[in-house]
Amino acid sequence: MGRKLQISLLIALIAGICGSLLIYWWDSTYKNEIAEGVKIGGIEVGGLDRDDAASQLRASLITPLEKNVVVTSGKQDFKLQPDELDITADIGGMVDDALAASEDGGMLGRTWRRVSGGEVDFEVDPQIAYSRKAVDGFIGGVAENLEKDAVNASVEPTADSLQPVSSAAGYVLDDDRLHRQVSAALQSTTDRKVEAEVKKVEPEVTTDQLAQQYPTYITVDRNNFQLYLYEDLELAKTYTVALGAAGYDTPQGLYNIESKQVDPVWSVPNSDWAGDLAGQTIPPGPENPLKARWMGIYNGAGIHGTSDTGSLGSAASHGCIRMDVPDVIDLYDRVPAGTPIYIS
Repeated sequence: MGRKLQISLLIALIAGICGSLLIYWWDSTYKNEIAEGVKIGGIEVGGLDRDDAASQLRASLITPLEKNVVVTSGKQDFKLQPDELDITADIGGMVDDALAASEDGGMLGRTWRRVSGGEVDFEVDPQIAYSRKAVDGFIGGVAENLEKDAVNASVEPTADSLQPVSSAAGYVLDDDRLHRQVSAALQSTTDRKVEAEVKKVEPEVTTDQLAQQYPTYITVDRNNFQLYLYEDLELAKTYTVALGAAGYDTPQGLYNIESKQVDPVWSVPNSDWAGDLAGQTIPPGPENPLKARWMGIYNGAGIHGTSDTGSLGSAASHGCIRMDVPDVIDLYDRVPAGTPIYIS
């Protein structure tokens, strides 16, 4: 090999080593600088060193997190305050991730990127922690304020009236969705407002369906010895009845017609007032006081016909509701089993 060639190779080698050293030195001067194009939680941190990036994060990322998260629903606002959440942010960890992303491409790749003005397309997710328990408690409070059970239409009976009670829609909060929205808002520097989604729940029985729900209804006025029959919530007929004597009161409250029987058999209660008949079964006939029809109500008490029409309009029975035979037959044919009966 000629001497000139050797010298040329030596020069090239020295130049290569010097170039490599120069590139290494130049690359090392950027060791603590974040590459252009890198973001942390949407915040531009390219060209900043560790300390400047940390300051930028505190100003642009952490300070906004100290604002309330506001949940709205209609005209109502619910504020979640940061001091309730124990919010912490790993600023050092986020800067470390940004610096690590800046090392992408190797020394030659980084050098070419800097010479050519290229960027690193990378975004570090915010590393923010907060109390999940506090968020759960907050959303529970929002639900308590916004949610409402649906109310079915019903009736409010009195001794001599039947008052319709209107239905009302209910509302239920989509709390899973709200959890996701609040979690996103807590880590957002701009969007700190959330609209809660509340779904309307229709009642099972609406006001328009109320008459269909109660095609027949009975109320009994114990003070005036009157039985009122309502059909489709309208008063259809009034009957004079006899009720329980003192000590044998007709049971007060809301019941239903539990059973129906034509020419009923009388199963005599084991009570002192029944005398020798106690515990016996009396078939239809003159000895049976249950005439023509029976509509059982509660615990042996019921509505039945009577031959003692002089007792009607008074407290004379042993707890049952007595009716004139034509009246009890008429009522029997009008009311199915299950008909509500309110005794005042």
